[in-house]
Amino acid sequence: MTPFDLQRRLAAETLGTILLVATVVGSGIMAASLTKDVALVLLGNTLPTGAILVVLITLFGRMSGAHFNPVVSMVFALKGDLPLREGILYGIVQVLGGIAGTLMAHAMFALPLIDASFKTRTGGAQWFSEGVATFGLVVTILGGIRFAQASVPWLVGLYITAAYWFTASTSFANPAVAIARSFTNTFSGIRPLDLPGFIGAEIAGALLGLTLMAWLLRPAVTDDAMNPQAQL
Repeated sequence: MTPFDLQRRLAAETLGTILLVATVVGSGIMAASLTKDVALVLLGNTLPTGAILVVLITLFGRMSGAHFNPVVSMVFALKGDLPLREGILYGIVQVLGGIAGTLMAHAMFALPLIDASFKTRTGGAQWFSEGVATFGLVVTILGGIRFAQASVPWLVGLYITAAYWFTASTSFANPAVAIARSFTNTFSGIRPLDLPGFIGAEIAGALLGLTLMAWLLRPAVTDDAMNPQAQL
């Protein structure tokens, strides 16, 4: 049971999502200003994102759980580890924090605070990639909590770093981040029109990951437990 009340946990989720999105958007802007090589820009976007996740989850993990992601909060609500009302509030502040993170990044680079994206990210391959990315994220989180809780910040940071490169969508894996990135017409942006496909795929991937891990991590049923006579 966390010693932090809901108000402070929501503040932690807000601040963490602000800093996460500011890093995603800001590093994309910086990298694109330094080189026209798309591979180098992507690398310059990837490494800061993985790094900030390690920092943020380490700092806020014991406070709010460091979800920064509505589908992660959804997973914990479905597991019974987070009350539904709190899960909904988490999702709301994560979305608002993400948008604030985009505005912060724009302000730091003297860009218009709101600049809707025209970057097309749609199609079956992109949606499937988002499903895979979010599935893997949920598996990483739940498996990490079960077997290597102290390493979860590193596991998540490293997973997202890898998923940037092995998914066609560059692994948003987060509806709040996707919504926030629709407000930036820069390297990391996504058209608002493309959000429903991404968010639907992220929800589906998260539910599949939860279902699989619920089965994989289910306590083993021993022969004695299956035979009441053995317990007499």
